[in-house]
Amino acid sequence: MRQLASFLLLLCPLGAIAQTIDSDTTQTIDEVVVNGFRISGNVLASSPIQALSHADMEKLGIRDMGDALKRFAGVQVKDYGGVGGMKTVNIRGLGAAHTGVIYDGVQVGDCQSGQVDLSRFTLDNISLISLQIGQDDNIYQSAKSYASAGMINISTLQDYTVHNDKSTRKKTDLSTTIRTGSYGLFSPSLLFHQQFSRLGIGAYGSYERADGVYAFKLKNGIKTINERRNNSDIETWRGEINLDYQLNDKQILKWKTYGFTSHRGLPGAVIYDNTYSAERLVDKNVFTQLFYENQFSQRIKLKAAAKWNYSWSRYSDVPASGYKEDIYRQQEAYLTATLWSEPLQGLHLSLAQDYAHNHLSMSLSQAANPTRNSLWTALAANYRIGQFTFNTSLLATNITERVKLGNASDGFHRLSPAFSLQWRILQDLRFRFGYKDIFRTPTLNELYYTGIGNRRLNPEKSRQWNLGATYSHTFNRTLQLSLTADGYFGNVTDKIIAVPKMFYWQMMNAGKVRQIGLDISANAEKRWSNDWSLSVTGSYSMLNATDKTNPTDIYYGHQIAYTPRHSGSVSSLLHTPWLDLSYNLLLMGERYSLGYNILDNRMTAFTDHSITVSKDINILEQQLRLQFDLRNLGNKNYEVVRFYPMPGTNWRLTVSWKL
Repeated sequence: MRQLASFLLLLCPLGAIAQTIDSDTTQTIDEVVVNGFRISGNVLASSPIQALSHADMEKLGIRDMGDALKRFAGVQVKDYGGVGGMKTVNIRGLGAAHTGVIYDGVQVGDCQSGQVDLSRFTLDNISLISLQIGQDDNIYQSAKSYASAGMINISTLQDYTVHNDKSTRKKTDLSTTIRTGSYGLFSPSLLFHQQFSRLGIGAYGSYERADGVYAFKLKNGIKTINERRNNSDIETWRGEINLDYQLNDKQILKWKTYGFTSHRGLPGAVIYDNTYSAERLVDKNVFTQLFYENQFSQRIKLKAAAKWNYSWSRYSDVPASGYKEDIYRQQEAYLTATLWSEPLQGLHLSLAQDYAHNHLSMSLSQAANPTRNSLWTALAANYRIGQFTFNTSLLATNITERVKLGNASDGFHRLSPAFSLQWRILQDLRFRFGYKDIFRTPTLNELYYTGIGNRRLNPEKSRQWNLGATYSHTFNRTLQLSLTADGYFGNVTDKIIAVPKMFYWQMMNAGKVRQIGLDISANAEKRWSNDWSLSVTGSYSMLNATDKTNPTDIYYGHQIAYTPRHSGSVSSLLHTPWLDLSYNLLLMGERYSLGYNILDNRMTAFTDHSITVSKDINILEQQLRLQFDLRNLGNKNYEVVRFYPMPGTNWRLTVSWKL
């Protein structure tokens, strides 16, 4: 094929010389459409990376961030149930605090708990979600991006529209979406973008409400509970304003302001016949960020960003002792700059410097109200020669703290190396190998929370090795097959856990965990024509994450809590001239609610089946999209978190209009 393409290109200038063309003559050339397969980024990368586009998520009927990430290999999503239930991500058994989140190029932080609730973000304005595990091939990133074992990257749909899997920039883009469904769901949203010559203006707003009341059946010991889920209502507003200005051909300036407010009930755990809960949570978050990039030349470029973030939350309850209320406030100022260069052909270098100032105040009595100052410095290199790609990085972390009451921690200072290597052994076959030594800093809750915090905690250290292979091949231009397999080994030391101490619990460095696992993903796509295609995607994960703290402990060698040994997913999509039909299957194997693997703590395996039917209708160069989702076809109230039953069979109808 390459020889044929080269021969045809050589003929083009010869043919042009052989003809005499009148300069005043206008010639019309028929449109040529080239259809090809998109090779998955996971196949080409030197460390595991998985992604879903906006079009993929629409066609597969994916509802939220947690639902999207469940389809990635090596990921466990903690879902506390209900329409507005909290969702956090655990990668390869490391815990949610080891997972970072980047939103439009700037990292999202939470110094209080160390984990980001992904239910804050909606999919209507998301163009791409990707998950990177280990060392990233892209070294043009912030220093803080190197500070996590895994990174979720979220990009929004502000400056282009997606139509038939193609991105096209338009002067004016307006789309509106309305959703309704089970449990009183009502959710409208509006996305707008106006492009001028150099200035782009975008806005997004959404509202969501649901009563969240659903019937459930739950086995608790020898007793079967038949009840209705209460106090799981939610009302949420989200909004964004975006500006991007092209200063010249080499410089761009972007500004974003994001606002979020949520009022929701926390239904709590279902224990025997007690389904009462009066816990309420109000969250408010606003941040603004400014991004600047200058591509001085093809060999040197610089990007920088500044961000201010404010979060406010109020937790309230009405226990037997009377009304209780706790209020938390977080403020963050964050600066980052990255310089990238290509001093030699194939050699890329980057230097990144980040700074963050965090302050947490609590209404609790005797609260420490800590302040944290963090510096991250990262030096990284990427080198490609022949069939080899090599990446390496070194991250220096320096953190100091002070408190208004009591004594502060001694701070945290550490160097963290990482590398990855890819070898393209054949045209379609690649091997990859990587290592990452990283740690997570104790959160401010773990250090200073009144009564249980421990200011002498050490960082939780993680050392991860990855060995994998990828394969991708196109057969007869109509069938593409992609396969990836990654085996990994890891150790976590100084794991931070809560342990009983006299009459109360306290945070301690009392854990060691060993991880041995395998992640497999496969994708096959068959095309008969532009109107007929079938794609099937699957992932499977096997993980042994066992406690190796003390050989004398009765639970030594047991699987850690909420980590299944086997999990996976299958998605299939049939595209026809009339409609798109998708079927999705999620599988989670047995796991345990505590680290002591006995029958009383075992949670049964479950499968979740769903189908989605969608239809795109073009009307006067505008697009109407109708979509119907039916979830949990087996009508099982399975549990992702112990005693938090998920809804049974439920439906959702989505109507979208794009100008």
